[in-house]
Amino acid sequence: MTTRPAHGADQARQLAPTGHSRDRRGSPIPTAGMIATRVMELRKRRGLMIALIVVNIGFPAVFLFIRLLAHAFAPYANPPAGGDMIFVVLVAGFLPTFGFIVATTVGCTAGSRDLTEGMFRHLVVTGRSRLALYLARIPAGLAIVVPMVAIGYTIVCAVCVFAAPTFIDDSNVNIPPGLSRAGFENWARDRAEPIICLLPYNGHIPGNVACPGPPPWSKSAVTPSQPAPARLEALAVKIASQGYHGYTQILRRPSISLMIKAGLWIELEAAVGFVLGLGLASLMGQRLVPVILLIVLQMILTPILSAVDIPHLQDLQRSFVGLAVAHLEPSGLPIAFGLPGVAGGLARPGAAQSLLPESATQALCVIIVWLSCWTILGAWRMMTRDA
Repeated sequence: MTTRPAHGADQARQLAPTGHSRDRRGSPIPTAGMIATRVMELRKRRGLMIALIVVNIGFPAVFLFIRLLAHAFAPYANPPAGGDMIFVVLVAGFLPTFGFIVATTVGCTAGSRDLTEGMFRHLVVTGRSRLALYLARIPAGLAIVVPMVAIGYTIVCAVCVFAAPTFIDDSNVNIPPGLSRAGFENWARDRAEPIICLLPYNGHIPGNVACPGPPPWSKSAVTPSQPAPARLEALAVKIASQGYHGYTQILRRPSISLMIKAGLWIELEAAVGFVLGLGLASLMGQRLVPVILLIVLQMILTPILSAVDIPHLQDLQRSFVGLAVAHLEPSGLPIAFGLPGVAGGLARPGAAQSLLPESATQALCVIIVWLSCWTILGAWRMMTRDA
C-alpha cells in the first residue's frame, strides 16, 4: 500500500527543489528594488533636494547668467561671461566645495534617516539583511548626488566654452589668438607705444613714450597706432619676443581634456563626501554632528595640513583623505588655498607648490582605505545596533 506525501511536503519540494529556499531576504547583496526604494526615500525629502539643486545648479547658473547679461548690455565695462579664467575660479574653488558639502549632507541623511524617523525597527522585522540595507544606500545616494553635480558642472563648461572671449587677455591687452612668433612681433611693431606701456618689460622705457590708461574690456580697440620711431618699434618687437612664450600659455577657453579630468575630480570629491557622511552618520546615529565634523575636516583642517609641513608627521598628514583627493587635482588647475574648502593641486607653471610630496598611487590608496574603513564601520554599527 502506497501513501501520498502530504500537500505541505509536496509544496515544499516545489518551492525548494534543490534543498535551498528561494527567500533571498538574508542575502547581503542589495537588490534593485531596495536601491530604488532608498532613492525614492531621499527624493521625498524636498528640503534636501531643493538645497541640492540650488547649491550645485542654481548658484553657478545664476552667477554665469548675470555675467552674460552684464557683458551683453555693457561689453566695454564687463568682461565676457566665460573663458579659461572663470572656469579655473569656479572649478578650483567653488564647485568642489559645494559638491562636497551637499554630498556630505545627503550621506549623513541617508545614514541616519531610519533612526531619526523611527523606521529602523520596521526594516529589521522584514528579515532583510542589515548589511544589504546599508549597502543599498551607497548606489542610491550616488544616483542622486552624481547627476546633480554633473549638471552644474556641465553648465559651467558650456558657458566657459561658448561665451569665451574672442581675444587673448594679457596684461590689459587683447591679442589675437594663434599668432606665430613673427606674427606676434609684427602685431607689436604696429602698436609700438601701447605695447611698450602695457606688456611686462623689466628694462628701461624711454621717457617720451605717452602711456595711455588701461583699455576697456573690449580691448580689440588696441588698434595700430601712428608710425613710431624705429627705436620704439625695435623695443616693441623685443618686448613681444621676450613675452611670446607667456602669450602661448594663455588660453581663451578650457581644453577638452582639462574639462574631462576636472569633472571626474569633482565627482570624486562628491563621492568621497557622500561615503564618509554615510558611514559617520550610521556610526553616530545622527545627522547634524557628522555634517559639522566633515565640513570642519574639509574646510579647515585640510587646507591647514596642506600648507604646513610638520616635521616627523608628514606621513600622518598624507593619510588625510582631503590631501589625497587634492593630490589628484588636474595639473591645469591652480593651487587655491585661499578659497574655501580647497587644498589645491598641482599648480600651473610658475605657481607655488605647497602640497606635501605624494604620488598618485599613494593618494589613491589613502582614498580607498578611508572609504573602506568608514563603510565597514557604518555597516558594522548598523548590524549590531539594537532594533
